[in-house]
Amino acid sequence: MTIHTPDRITIVEVAPRDGLQAEDRILSTDVKLELLERLADAGHTAIEATSFVSPKAVPQLADAEELMKRLKPRAGVRYSALVPNELGLERALACGVREVAVFASASESYSRKNLNRSRDEALADYRPVVARAKAAGLRVRGYLSMVVADPWDGPTNPAVVGSAARQLLELGCDELSLGDTIGVGTPGEVTRLIEVLPGAGIPLAKIAFHFHDTFGQALPNVLSAMGAGITMFDASVGGIGGSPFAKVAGGNLATEDLVWMCRGMGVETGVDLDKLVAT
Repeated sequence: MTIHTPDRITIVEVAPRDGLQAEDRILSTDVKLELLERLADAGHTAIEATSFVSPKAVPQLADAEELMKRLKPRAGVRYSALVPNELGLERALACGVREVAVFASASESYSRKNLNRSRDEALADYRPVVARAKAAGLRVRGYLSMVVADPWDGPTNPAVVGSAARQLLELGCDELSLGDTIGVGTPGEVTRLIEVLPGAGIPLAKIAFHFHDTFGQALPNVLSAMGAGITMFDASVGGIGGSPFAKVAGGNLATEDLVWMCRGMGVETGVDLDKLVAT
C-alpha cells in the first residue's frame, strides 16, 4: 500500500503552554525559560510559549509577562502566546509578543463551558482582538477545538467545523489549528473532515491539526491527515497536556513520537530527536 507523505512537515510545539497549563505542579519562570531554550536548540521553529489568560483561571501560566519579557528572541524561531480577549492582547503587546493565538470551539456546549459564551458569540468577540493584533503587525493563529466530537454534544458536524474555520480566517487569522480535543477521532473521520475544508473556502496550507492520544489514534490520524494534504501539526514534548476544561481528554500527541515516525518515513521535521529527548 502506498501512502502519500509530504517531503517536510512543520511541528508547532505546544508543551510550554498547552502542556504546562494542565499540570498540577507550577514550574518556575527559570525552568520554563530553560524548556523554551532547549526546544529551540532541538530545532523547533514554532513554539507556543504561554497564555495571557487570567492567573486565577490558569495559575500555571501566571508568569506570562515575566516569561515573555525575559525570553530572548532567536532568529528563525516564532514564539506565540494565547490571548483570550483584548485585555490579554494588551498584556501581550506590552511584552513585545509578535505572534498571538485566539481560541474558539466548534462545539456549542464546550464553548459555553470553557469560554462562557456561545460559539457564535465567541467568534464575534474575537473580531476586535484579531483586528487590533493585525494592525499592530502581529501574526495570528486561530484554534478551533472539538472538531470531531465532544462529551456533551456528541459528534461534530464537519460542515459546522468548516463554517467556524472560515469565520476565523475571515477575521484575519493567518493559520488555523483544528483540535480533536478529547482524542476520539479516527483516520477515516479525519479524512472526511479535511475533505470538506476546500469547499468551505479554506486552503489546506493554512491548516494544522492538534491530536490527542486518548485511544492511541494520534499518529494514525497524523498519517491520514498527511495523506490528505496537511503538512502542519501541533505536538507536545513528552505528550504532556490536555485541556483543564475537558477532563476526558488524553495527553497531547508526543513530539518525539511524531519526529520518530517521520524520520522512519523520510519526512523532514527539522527537529533533532536526540536533543528533543534530552529536553
